[in-house]
Amino acid sequence: MFAVLKTGGKQYKVQAGDVLRVEKLNAAAGDKVQFNEILMVGSTLGAPLVDGACVQAEVIDQIKADKVITYVKRRRKHSSQRTRGHRQQLTLLRVTDVLDKGADKTGVKAAIGARTKENA
Repeated sequence: MFAVLKTGGKQYKVQAGDVLRVEKLNAAAGDKVQFNEILMVGSTLGAPLVDGACVQAEVIDQIKADKVITYVKRRRKHSSQRTRGHRQQLTLLRVTDVLDKGADKTGVKAAIGARTKENA
């Protein structure tokens, strides 16, 4: 069974055993997290979310994405280039379970982004 979950402003289609790279979550390697914003499970569509559905995952590691390089080039008299690098912080996850009912009774902590206001 597959599910479509929403985290970090993006949507992911997942099933048990998948490995995901998502926006950084507030969890350490080895922790179990649960995603409660499920848009679709199997053939059940949410309006906008499916009630009682969840996706459980295990945190493998906190990683950084590849460096993104941007150039600023000025034409005419002052030709110059400036390089700025950026490496997005990501969380590597392995999906362990997709539940269509009983999300509130599992006891697994909810997946919370690292930059949400709840943690500030």
